[in-house]
Amino acid sequence: MSAILCICLFATLLLPTCVHGQTLPDNPSLERLPALGLDEGPLGSEIASPSQIGREFVEPPPVPASTAPRWVDSMPITDECAEPYTLDLLLTLACENNPTLRQAQLHITAELAKAQQAGLYPNPVASYVAEQIGLAGTAGEWQGAEVEQRFVTAGKLTLSRSKYHQRARVAEHLAVAQQFRVCNDVRVHFYRSLAALEILDLHRELVKTAEDHVLTVREMYNLGQANRAEAHQANAMLQRQRLKLMKAENEVRKQVVELTALVGLDMVNPLLAGSLDLEGDPIDFEAAYARIIQCSPELLAAYTKLREDAITLERESVEWVPDIVVSGGAGYNHVDQQTSAAARVSIEIPLFDRNQGTINQAQADYARQRNEIRRTRLDLRRRLGTEYERYLTAYQHVLEYQSVILPAKQEAYRISLESYRDNRAEWPDVLNTQEDYTQARIENIMQQADLHVSESLIDGYLLHGGLETPRGPVPDGHIDSVPKPR
Repeated sequence: MSAILCICLFATLLLPTCVHGQTLPDNPSLERLPALGLDEGPLGSEIASPSQIGREFVEPPPVPASTAPRWVDSMPITDECAEPYTLDLLLTLACENNPTLRQAQLHITAELAKAQQAGLYPNPVASYVAEQIGLAGTAGEWQGAEVEQRFVTAGKLTLSRSKYHQRARVAEHLAVAQQFRVCNDVRVHFYRSLAALEILDLHRELVKTAEDHVLTVREMYNLGQANRAEAHQANAMLQRQRLKLMKAENEVRKQVVELTALVGLDMVNPLLAGSLDLEGDPIDFEAAYARIIQCSPELLAAYTKLREDAITLERESVEWVPDIVVSGGAGYNHVDQQTSAAARVSIEIPLFDRNQGTINQAQADYARQRNEIRRTRLDLRRRLGTEYERYLTAYQHVLEYQSVILPAKQEAYRISLESYRDNRAEWPDVLNTQEDYTQARIENIMQQADLHVSESLIDGYLLHGGLETPRGPVPDGHIDSVPKPR
């Protein structure tokens, strides 16, 4: 038995020097380890052959290079001397430069011009009359001048002017709605731009974390504590984080472009000043709905349009009442060689056409507008329900993230750092904890942005579309095609 134990012990001592018939160096780590660093190279180069692995040291796969194209001038300026753009300043600039606000004002001007035109009295008609020219070698039996005037009855001109004045009030409500659309969109993209900038900074941290992870894996690989598969995984993770960083840069640029377009100025990478912090008490659904129903420019425009349709119906109901046309003049009778006068009074007999079809159309327009008011109320409640769900969900997330999730993630990161300093945790675990904490911060910022967006829309009567063409005061299908406004 003693002889067998001696033989086994001798074989164990001899084995390290006889593997594969080679003599290994006394300290292979000192002779084979490469210099550490993140020298970038093409992914997949220096692929090790199976015959090399396990027999001699193989360089870890190189760190991939970032070669994807980037949006030019994708970063906002950070010059401390540059004047920052606050939300109030951007709203002021938008009110001065957004073209849709001017278009909405011109709708009002156009309706007031129609009201002016619709109330004008008809012009008199002057005519020269020559009868039987050349009779008996004379210049004519009778020659003279006449003047004709139409006298409008049944208060038609007053009704027409009142109708277009009411339509101008509709245009005023729609202009207010357009102003809310512009201001709401400026607020929405301002907060989204702020969120995109903060998320961009966090993605830079994630890229730095991924670079640290690559460096750590390469060090562990050099020490024999990681394999090539783990090195490739670290490279892939780094490249994915770089792509997420590029996406964040693109998002910043897109939001800034949309914001400056709404403002109406071609500003290149403006410096924004604002905060995404949670402020104020949560919005109550029923209180918000009551305020919207009472003050919504869309609903006020619908009620005003109903009054205009009532005036239109009244106006069309008297259209059949005939006007009185009076004409008169004086001339010379060359046959009798004396001066004479002529007078004429005419009136249209409404025997067949009493404007029945247009009256029926005006009645249909009035009934349709009454249903439009109800539709608008229901649609406002539906839209408020949709937006309030987004608002309340974001509010709940922000509240819980700031009170529970972020402090817990931060504490976990702190504990993992202390554990690493005390040699009780591995560095990859610390990096994973840091990445989890950063991802939670990104999610919190996204929820903060959603919260401010929904809050802006609810406070702004659910209106958006600051660069869409403003709607005119006449809905599709309503009476609006007559030779003269009436």
